[in-house]
Amino acid sequence: MTSFVKPENALKRAEELINVGQKQDALQALHDLITSKRYRAWQKPLEKIMFKYVELCVDMRKGRFAKDGLIQYRIVCQHVNVTSLEEVIKHFMHLSTEKAEQARSQAQALEEALDVDDLEADKRPEDLMLSYVSGEKGKDRSDRELVTPWFKFLWETYRTVLEILRNNSKLEALYAMTAHRAFQFCKAYKRTTEFRRLCEIIRNHLANLNKYRDQRDRPDLSVPESLQLYLDTRFEQLKVATELELWQEAFRSVEDIHGLMCMVKKTPKPSLMVVYYVKLTEIFWISDSNLYHAYAWLKLFSIQKSFNKNLSQKDLQLVASSVLLAALAVPPYDSKHGASHLELEHEKEQNLRMANLIGFNLDSKLESSHVLSKSNLLSELVSKGVLSCAIQEVKDLYHLLEYEFFPLDLATKLQPLLNKISKLGGKLSSASSVPEVQLSQYVPALEKLAALRLLQQVSKVYQTMKIESLSQMIPFFDFSAVEKISVDAVKQNFIAMKVDHSRNIVLFGSLGIESDGLRDNLTVLAESLNKARAMIYPPVRKASKTGDRLPDLADIVDKEHKRLLARKSIIEKRKEEQERQLLEMEREEESRRLKLLKITEEAEQKRLAAEYEQRKNQRLRREIEERELEEAQALLQEAEKRIGKKKGSRKPVLDSEKLSKQTLMQLALTEQLRERQEMEKKLQKLAKTMDYLERAKREEAATLIEAAFQQRLLEERMIHERNQQLEVELSKQRHEGDLKEKNRLARMLESKKIFQERVISLRQEEFSRRRAEREEHIRQIIQARKAEREAKRKKIFYVRCEEERIRILREEEEARKREEAERRKREEAERKAKLDEIAEKQRQRERELEEKERHRKESLFGGGRSADAPARPDVAPGSQLLESGTAAPATAAAAAAAGPSPAKYVPKFRRTEGSHPNAPPPESDRWGSSRPDNRPSQPDSWRSDDRKPAFGSSRTSWSSSRVPSRARTDR
Repeated sequence: MTSFVKPENALKRAEELINVGQKQDALQALHDLITSKRYRAWQKPLEKIMFKYVELCVDMRKGRFAKDGLIQYRIVCQHVNVTSLEEVIKHFMHLSTEKAEQARSQAQALEEALDVDDLEADKRPEDLMLSYVSGEKGKDRSDRELVTPWFKFLWETYRTVLEILRNNSKLEALYAMTAHRAFQFCKAYKRTTEFRRLCEIIRNHLANLNKYRDQRDRPDLSVPESLQLYLDTRFEQLKVATELELWQEAFRSVEDIHGLMCMVKKTPKPSLMVVYYVKLTEIFWISDSNLYHAYAWLKLFSIQKSFNKNLSQKDLQLVASSVLLAALAVPPYDSKHGASHLELEHEKEQNLRMANLIGFNLDSKLESSHVLSKSNLLSELVSKGVLSCAIQEVKDLYHLLEYEFFPLDLATKLQPLLNKISKLGGKLSSASSVPEVQLSQYVPALEKLAALRLLQQVSKVYQTMKIESLSQMIPFFDFSAVEKISVDAVKQNFIAMKVDHSRNIVLFGSLGIESDGLRDNLTVLAESLNKARAMIYPPVRKASKTGDRLPDLADIVDKEHKRLLARKSIIEKRKEEQERQLLEMEREEESRRLKLLKITEEAEQKRLAAEYEQRKNQRLRREIEERELEEAQALLQEAEKRIGKKKGSRKPVLDSEKLSKQTLMQLALTEQLRERQEMEKKLQKLAKTMDYLERAKREEAATLIEAAFQQRLLEERMIHERNQQLEVELSKQRHEGDLKEKNRLARMLESKKIFQERVISLRQEEFSRRRAEREEHIRQIIQARKAEREAKRKKIFYVRCEEERIRILREEEEARKREEAERRKREEAERKAKLDEIAEKQRQRERELEEKERHRKESLFGGGRSADAPARPDVAPGSQLLESGTAAPATAAAAAAAGPSPAKYVPKFRRTEGSHPNAPPPESDRWGSSRPDNRPSQPDSWRSDDRKPAFGSSRTSWSSSRVPSRARTDR
């Protein structure tokens, strides 16, 4: 392995080796440089080296070398300059494609040259035997040898690039472009095997992308740009699969697209979904899945009607007619009649899977017959308005097949409609995303449906019919085809009929008689009779005598049962404990086994790693020895060639097996040094000889050069004089010609002036007219703008005045409201102040009245103590009267003299009349009450709660609570 100080040196060395025809050595030198750990930092010269490297790989068709080099270069520039890797890969694919195209252009018969089933397969043994047995090679074989290797290399190039760019978020666009070019390669050259492998490669890349989510530079499918690239790749895969008619691979591509949509939970653009459903309809139609084909058409119609606003009415009618005809083409019977439970479950799962692909959300708990069916489909078509958008002939066909009952002339009514429908269809307009609609493809299925409907209707009317009559009623098919159709219908329990060829008749039966419910009628009858007999004659139960003999048997049985239950629970607990212990032991044993297995695996991995390292070292040592031996042999051969070129020289005896690389290099260096010295001596001698010769030539040529110079001067002077004379003569001739032309044109001068004046006057008049029109137009525009500005100014002035008026009114209203609020606050404050003043005067007046009452009571209680000495000093007289019910005559007389009886309420101002007999009576106010002063009395709500007069039972409590306290105060 040669080491270089700079990468440029490796590039120069490779170019030198290429110039001498050693491309393999140049490729190996560049490969060693690229894979070396010394140049792991990206540099600009590395890009040039990679360009030269891929050119050599393409020229020599070394795909493995190209893959290794690109992988190493990806490691170098992944995080530094990924654009460089992109340019190198693009250059690599361009070169491979160019070489393949050159090889194809050289071949004359491309179809025969590419007649290979598998580009990756080796030659078959019979081909090898044929190539050795036959002496002459034909043109096909020569073309195969010329074209096929380059196409193999191009296919290997696409695989290499896809493998290098997988799971790389920075080169997603290049990955998508490579996949598209690989698809086009398979499409252009009908490479079905390679297309399947390509689809599987891309599918595995996506699976690994989802499996290993912790990679550093993995693409993120949640980003719209990445998702769009992946979807475009899958849709291109779907298109190419349908064009190559690989329907199984096309269906897998549909599943890939659906899985990608479910993975990111986003729906692609409507244009892509149209392509999706168009291809899905083709796949289902090829696979004879008419029901799924019709559902796919329904989704396609919904998308076109909802999102394509430029769709014409004619195109919409064609699409709706296709949907309706596809729904009618579905067989009217269930294809799984009488199937087993396992088959029904399988059909249910398949229906759910297809419904998810088509885009219908269905309930998995429903029966398989209710998931997707023709009846549900037709009801959806009617509810979604598809029937109203279809062509009239298709509507008539729908009504005849589904609703009308014409057992004898159904075919004659359907025949003209089918003929018209078969002529409809074709390419749609550019506004529609559906490229083409052909209604004629549904005609065979509709004819089969018409035959089934006719047989069904005839079976309801007739019991027997001649075969000739039935054949005349069904003109679409001969009777053998009708018989096959009827066999399938009878098998699926759609109709009940038999064909008797001996009597040449057809027998129709009833489905009710031949239904599954009457097949087991004897078994059902026997079970019913047994039940009836058991109800009429119930079995007699014998009375047991054990109860008489053992009266406590029930208690004993109950206790025994409880004991057994307790024992059972104990046994269960013991079993559970034992199982738990066994599980613990098994878990421990498993952990020990896993530890031992882990230790064994680690030891095995270490041993394998050591063996791998040992084999690697041996391989490297062997490769180094082989490379040194090759270099030694090359040096030996070069030395022999150099020695053999010298005449008369004696070749040294060299043994290539015994000489080492160092010895050969020393011999080569010695020989090169000797040759260099001899060459220098020869050059010195030759230089001296050349100097002598050059000096002699210059001495002899000096006189000759001077003579030639003088001769040249003389010749040039003569040539100059001759040219000058010729120019003077030509000038005179041109002047004379110009004078003649002037005299010839002078007679037209007056006409020219008249024409010029007429044109100028016309143009002046046109200019004046247009200028006047323009000035008039400008004046009108100015007046209109003035009027507009005046109107706008008046409008603005009116608006401003109105706004000012509204503002003034609003301010006046607000000022009025503020003044009203202030006035109310002021009145409230004055009223409150007056109320406070009245309350204060009332309290003052009450205090004066209380003082007067206190003086009166003091005077009253003073007279009473002198008259009734034994009375209780701490109890008021009124209280004593209320408690005892009797009083002394003196006390009663004193109380009568003092005022009214305490049993009746007496106001305070009345009570003071006895103590002040000379006081004038109080004046009554306007409410009818009398006050000691002339102030009006206050309402009861203004007084304090403790000063309100009490009535009823509260009089006693007031007298008994307040009077004694005043008496105590007096004491």
